Amino acid sequence: MSDPPPDPDSAEDTGGDTGTPRWVKVFGIIALVVVLLFIILMLTRGPGGHGSGRHISSSTTGGQAPPSGAEPRLQPS
Repeated sequence: MSDPPPDPDSAEDTGGDTGTPRWVKVFGIIALVVVLLFIILMLTRGPGGHGSGRHISSSTTGGQAPPSGAEPRLQPS
């Protein structure tokens, strides 16, 4: 007599891959790596790592970036 087919709801491990598909695991790992890289970049740049003032060299502004929307002052003659 042959054995009956295994019950899919049984607690026995039949050795088949019935879990999460491989592409979901790979996508999850890639998403986790991207998020971790983003967090590391945000922590290492520190405050002031963004904005328009970072593109102006300090030699032309006297060490400070002008406030946004400010017009340059003319020196009296």
